[in-house]
Amino acid sequence: MKYAVGVDIGGSHISSVVVDMNSGEMLKDSLAEVEVDNQAAADEILDKWAAAISESIMSIDRDDLIGIGLAVPGPFDYKNGVALLKNVAKYESLYGINVGDEMKKRLDLPAEFPFRYSNDALSFAIGECWGSKAANYKNVVAITLGTGFGSAFLSSGVPVIEGDRVPESGYVYHIPYENGIADDYFSTRWFLGEYKNRTGTVCSGVKEIADRVGNDEAAKALFDDFGRNLASFLVPVLANFDADCLVIGGNISRAYPLFSTAFKRVLNEQEINIEIMISELMESAAMVGSARLLDEEFWTKMEPLVAKI
Repeated sequence: MKYAVGVDIGGSHISSVVVDMNSGEMLKDSLAEVEVDNQAAADEILDKWAAAISESIMSIDRDDLIGIGLAVPGPFDYKNGVALLKNVAKYESLYGINVGDEMKKRLDLPAEFPFRYSNDALSFAIGECWGSKAANYKNVVAITLGTGFGSAFLSSGVPVIEGDRVPESGYVYHIPYENGIADDYFSTRWFLGEYKNRTGTVCSGVKEIADRVGNDEAAKALFDDFGRNLASFLVPVLANFDADCLVIGGNISRAYPLFSTAFKRVLNEQEINIEIMISELMESAAMVGSARLLDEEFWTKMEPLVAKI
């Protein structure tokens, strides 16, 4: 058997899982999650990361492990595995550290053992296009709606990060929209800020607003507006890429039934005929996607892109 460990580095935690490289399926008993203080000293952070990965590895024979893939937020040197996080209020103590080298020491792995890296948005999309029904489509746009607005474009399962069909690096969050940028309107903070503006009520998260929809017209209207705005923003993006599938992930995607009608209405009006899927893998997608970096056939297509992320 051939297995890889897929790792997702979150803002305050690390998650890792063993993935069967033949099927793309996770070994459920291999999932490890460890809370991490992102303001801690480098050694403490690295020890926590190694602890999670080690826990996952324990579920298989080490001889069957072919490598480890990590989905890491930037700034990061994805080609060489060096953390470049600075002025981002998290993991700054890791600046300049080669993560793979430190993990190999802690996990007692040989110097040549493969560690490969990608960013969280690409890893999410790669995972969905390997381990879900999105694999059946050629041109896939994957977005994540949460604390920020993530995006990735894949053609035949491989990321597209340059060229006329996609925005620079495949990022849409910074594209101007109304009185700001897309990230201002398609994220948690828009929901919280807009709901407060309209009602004077402060909510702790999108779920709290969603729970009010049944008897709160302001909440219902908010989701309608969100769906309409998101679709109008995505119309040119989807058309330019000739997308045949849109995958929506992130915490806000759990509320899709509340904005789907308005969202699909705009797409239909603009003649965007596309399969819309809510993420099947959700929080697991980035782990599955980062594990796929250890598939040598896939890596030959991915490796030239890594230095450009």
